[in-house]
Amino acid sequence: MVGQPDTATVIAARAGDPVAVDRLVAGYLPLVYTIVGRALEGHADVDDVVQEVMLRVLRNLGELRDPSAFRSWLVAITVRQVRERFRARPPADPLDPDLRDPGADFTDLAITRLELSGQRRETAEATRWLDDDNRELLSLWWLEASGELTRDEIVDASGLGRQHAAVRIQRMKAQLETARAVVRALRGPHCAELAGVLTGWDGRPGPLWRKRIARHTRDCRLCAPAWHNLVEAERLLAGMALIPLPPGLAIFKINALGGTATGAVSTAASTAAPASIVAKTGGIVAQKVLAGLLATGVVAGGGAAVWSYRSPGEPITTAAAVASPQAPPPSVAAPSPTPSVTEPSPSPSRRSSSAPAAPPVANASAKKGAAVWKFAGSKGALKDVGASWYYSWSANDNEVPGPAGVEFVPMVWGAANVTDATLKEVKTEGDVLLGFNEPDLAEQSNMTVEAALAAWPKLEATGMKLVSPAVAFGGDTAGGWLDRFMTGAKSRGLRVDAIALHWYGSDFSSASVGQFLGYVDAVYSRYRKPIWITEFGLINFGGSPKYAGDAQKVAFIKGATTGLEKRSYVERYAYFGLPAVGDSVDFGLYLDGDSPTAAGKAYRAAG
Repeated sequence: MVGQPDTATVIAARAGDPVAVDRLVAGYLPLVYTIVGRALEGHADVDDVVQEVMLRVLRNLGELRDPSAFRSWLVAITVRQVRERFRARPPADPLDPDLRDPGADFTDLAITRLELSGQRRETAEATRWLDDDNRELLSLWWLEASGELTRDEIVDASGLGRQHAAVRIQRMKAQLETARAVVRALRGPHCAELAGVLTGWDGRPGPLWRKRIARHTRDCRLCAPAWHNLVEAERLLAGMALIPLPPGLAIFKINALGGTATGAVSTAASTAAPASIVAKTGGIVAQKVLAGLLATGVVAGGGAAVWSYRSPGEPITTAAAVASPQAPPPSVAAPSPTPSVTEPSPSPSRRSSSAPAAPPVANASAKKGAAVWKFAGSKGALKDVGASWYYSWSANDNEVPGPAGVEFVPMVWGAANVTDATLKEVKTEGDVLLGFNEPDLAEQSNMTVEAALAAWPKLEATGMKLVSPAVAFGGDTAGGWLDRFMTGAKSRGLRVDAIALHWYGSDFSSASVGQFLGYVDAVYSRYRKPIWITEFGLINFGGSPKYAGDAQKVAFIKGATTGLEKRSYVERYAYFGLPAVGDSVDFGLYLDGDSPTAAGKAYRAAG
């Protein structure tokens, strides 16, 4: 981690040591600036949000119980402030172009200050095309990929469960790859058809144009090379984490002496951190000093860091604040997870009539379920679709509570979840337990067969019905991950009551139904155990994900669910996934609690 103060500095700052507070602010300012800058993509609010983060940190530092958790706490506060700014300016409202200063564009700053070129530059430019909620997640994952944050810190900051975070990150990466192809397509010579597609585009990146351009490049022989030879983003991000702070930030420290405070210019900035935060082009940004705000509540002990933005030519203004060392800090609630802000999706049009039509009734099936992650309307959608059960990749239903009568099935997602506390918790959630999620993939639970077998007796000890680990592919393959797990379980006398499968089809034609059901049959023939299909759908994950059209999804869902209902050995199935919001709008089932997509209507009728 670059230039970040240690725990001893945090302890000293919490006790009110003004030098330590100064170092803490200077040391972590690049991290906060990088997260906020990427999440808001150079909007004029970036400097305000950074200031709000540091203010909240200083006000509440005295209440931090575990100094070693300072960075996680700081990142959580940062994400919350970004979300609060999004709520104040809903994503549906386009940004006023006057508020986006080209000279302060964060991507341009990153490209210039990190001296990016080639695919690294393309990746940085592609971030402009991400949805707001994905840009927030990118700001954290980018730092994980470059070694500045851990996955646990991302989970804590985002408010997502570890499993949900993994799914969200995977989808965000897919959108980033699509955006990279869009950047390439726009840079090269345009074919005549792409030029026609771009008619009416105002040159600003946005989700609608990203989808239009990407759709064209996938189908166009001349533009398809934009998808070729894309280096994995993780490899590109190594060593390009924190954006060096531009000149213009003055850091101050306040020493409270006998109930008064004096300000002096700190020299810590020059030694503990790169120069400072942006002075906007033209020096228009007003100086933002925190002293007046901190006067009502500074760090316990009377010390606080006060910093201001200024243009390089502005004189440094020292700040003074009055604070009593004996006064307790104001009680400000610690940041709590809030739902990711996503772009609202259009609801299906409804025909007007003189008398309201009776709402469609979902077909009930003991087999039909849903794979769900947190979104507005999840409970209503579960009821509307007629699901008899659901899961959320979690050990409990705290994040996604379901309606009465719909069974929640817990999961032990990976090796880190095999704890006494988690195993005790799942026993309170039901009678069935799902095993590890895609252990054969490095970006999912990433477990060896030996590790899974070693952990399995602890799952068995719950006394619950056990469904096998769900492999991403190759469940019917001799010598594959699942085959070796089942062979090992048999030789060790371990109990596996049912087999979990995932299947995604890249052939969107009518042949997809037969391919899917053939795979299900082949897995059953190999193991002769009840089958649970916990993820299935039409998504081509080769390169950047490609999605089936509405008519293709409807035909597949009708054929696939009919076949699953007829097979007595299929106990449960769950389409991926219930939400059709944000980055899942291309394949999900519900826009909100009672607005199914075309695929959602087909799934509602299944059973």
